[in-house]
Amino acid sequence: MAIESTNPTTTKPENNVNCVPRFPAKTLTEKSFFENHKKQGIPAVITGLLEGEAEWNLDYLCQQFGDREFPLRRYGKDRYKQDKRHWKNIGSGVTGPPQPFTQYAAMVRSGEARENDIYMAKCSLKNTPLKEGRSLQKIAANLQELGFNKSAGDFNIWLGPGGHVECLHYDLMDGTLIQLHGVKKVVLFPPSQTANLYPFGIYVHLYRGFKLRCWFSQVYPENPNLKTFPQFESALRFKQETYLQPGEALFIPAGWWHEVTAVGEGMVCSVNRFWRVYPTSRAVFSWSRLRVHLGSAATIPYVLVALIKALFSRQRKEKIKEILRSL
Repeated sequence: MAIESTNPTTTKPENNVNCVPRFPAKTLTEKSFFENHKKQGIPAVITGLLEGEAEWNLDYLCQQFGDREFPLRRYGKDRYKQDKRHWKNIGSGVTGPPQPFTQYAAMVRSGEARENDIYMAKCSLKNTPLKEGRSLQKIAANLQELGFNKSAGDFNIWLGPGGHVECLHYDLMDGTLIQLHGVKKVVLFPPSQTANLYPFGIYVHLYRGFKLRCWFSQVYPENPNLKTFPQFESALRFKQETYLQPGEALFIPAGWWHEVTAVGEGMVCSVNRFWRVYPTSRAVFSWSRLRVHLGSAATIPYVLVALIKALFSRQRKEKIKEILRSL
């Protein structure tokens, strides 16, 4: 779908899909956001978070990162043509050795990153110059005014070529996805539709560890195989979507399924941060969160065996680092 206007409030979703509600940050208060979104676990787009700030383009990021190394996920150009049930890894389970940022930037500029779907995902900004930069400080301050003050980790950067897809999954914690360059399309489904989205079974962790994850869907939501996954048709009634422009943030409550697609031809960049689920009752009475905990517990034998093998390997350090990156 082509975006006809840079004003996201005029962008209409396809097939009469529901829009995620949008609110200018200056119209929200901590109390109103809590009552209408946090308490009930309802997504929302917050606009106007970074008015007057420069976008994070490749030149700017090269200045900030230089040759600092980041792990890259090499998905491969044919990955999304395959039946997900045949995948051997997914999400953070797609690991790769770290590379200097300047080298990755060159891959993005040359088109190599797009051709082979090479993505820089969930890289912490904790020990980078951007940690104390003006943009992140402004984002943190604006989110704090809405009650986001109990983080569950640092800001992470997600950067790659247009066309890349982070496939349908949900997170254990509440999340905020903040767009900083380019546009991202986000498709969402509520936790109530978990069964209709055909998640990988908890048992996959017994023989794949964290390489496969039970909080990922086996369905391609934009191109579903309804013969194989007939119940997905019922989930479509609950589908929501939005297009995130630079300076906008999407609140994704814990347990909400989401697929994120980088729109266009150029580089697309965003940051995210996870937060404690509040009120606590929303965390305690959640089958989605329990599935994650059960899946994580099921990985223990696999991870222990992998660590023992790594300790006796000639490439001990590299093997251990690879295991840790997949956690």
